[in-house]
Amino acid sequence: MIWLATTLIVFYLARYISKYIQHPIVNPLLICLLIIIPLLVWLNVPYETYFEQNKWLNALLEPAVVALAFPLYEQLSQIRQKWKVIFTACLAGSVLSMLTGAGIALSLGADPQLTASILPKSVTTPIAMAVSEQIGGVPAIAAIMVIIAGLFGAVLGYPLFRLVGIEAPIAKGLTMGTVSHALGTAKAAEENYQDGAFSSLALVICGVMTSILAPAIFPLILKLFS
Repeated sequence: MIWLATTLIVFYLARYISKYIQHPIVNPLLICLLIIIPLLVWLNVPYETYFEQNKWLNALLEPAVVALAFPLYEQLSQIRQKWKVIFTACLAGSVLSMLTGAGIALSLGADPQLTASILPKSVTTPIAMAVSEQIGGVPAIAAIMVIIAGLFGAVLGYPLFRLVGIEAPIAKGLTMGTVSHALGTAKAAEENYQDGAFSSLALVICGVMTSILAPAIFPLILKLFS
C-alpha cells in the first residue's frame, strides 16, 4: 500500500502548502498532479498498480457525493423560490459550455472525434465519458478535458468573482457547478457553505441536461462549422 500512503502524504502536504501560501494557483489537486504523475512516470509504475492500491480512496467518492445532498437540503427553501433562475442558468451554462468547447476545437482544426471528446468537458467525469462515447468521442480524452476544465474553474473562479464584484452565493455556486463540475464544487464548498450547496445542485442538473442535449447539439455544431 505504498502508493496509498504516498497519495495521502502528498495530498496533506498540498493542503498545507495551499493554506500557507493562499494563492489561487496553489490548488491542492494541481499540486498533487504535479508531484504524483512525474513520480509514477519516473518509477515506471503502471496506472493499474496505482489505481489498485488507491481503490479505497476511490470508493469514498460515492459517499462523498451523497454527502453533498445535506447542504443542498438546507438550501431547499431558496431552491424552491428561485427554481426558474436555477433552471435557466444551468440550461444556458450547459449549452454554452458545449458550444464554446466544441466550437473552439473545430475552429482550431480538430476532427469530429476529438471534438466529441471535448464537448462534455464541463460535467463530472462518469457522465462526460458516457456522453463522449455516445456521440463518437474517446472517453479517456473526455476524462482529461474534465480535469482540465475543473482545474481552471477551481483556480480562476473566485479571483474572477472578486474582480467583477460577484458576491451572491447563488451566482457563484451555480457558476462553479455548471462550468467546473465536482472540482469547482469542492472549491465552492471550501469558500462558502451556500456556494457549495448551489454548486452541487448545478453539478447534478447540468450533468442531466448535457446527457440529454449533447446528442442533438453535436451534429448541429458540426454542420455550423463545416
